[in-house]
Formats: sequence, structure tokens, C-alpha cells
Amino acid sequence: MKELIKTIVQPLVDHPEEVEVTETSDNRNITYLLSVNKEDMGKVIGKQGRVIKAIRTVVYAAGTGHDKRIHLEINE
Repeated sequence: MKELIKTIVQPLVDHPEEVEVTETSDNRNITYLLSVNKEDMGKVIGKQGRVIKAIRTVVYAAGTGHDKRIHLEINE
């Protein structure tokens, strides 16, 4: 899943080498924390959050086979 997120986000940003995804999980949830360069934050979020909503939709759809809920957050 981490590679999927990186594959989606890296072409969108000016500094693809700074894209990092960390995973934390507990008994009910898996949380992916996306970190990008501050200059690229707007490109990842998009106007009115449309880009990040689309990324989340793809990630959630890819994770439907898991027993845990998946969350994608952006590290500011």
C-alpha cells in the first residue's frame, strides 16, 4: 500500500525524492502518514481538497480486502 501511495503522489510533486509514507496500525485501523516537501503541499491537496480526496478514494478501494480500516493523512 505504501508503494501505491508513493506511485500516485510522486508524479504530482516537484520534489519526488522527499515523498515519504509511514504506516502505523492498531487492532482496528491502519494509518498511512504522507510527508511531502512544504512547496508541494498544495499540489497534493489540490483545489478544495479534490486531489487528496481522489488519492484517498483509490487507497481505500485498494484496501477493501483488509479487515482493518485504512486512513490516509498528510503530515504538515
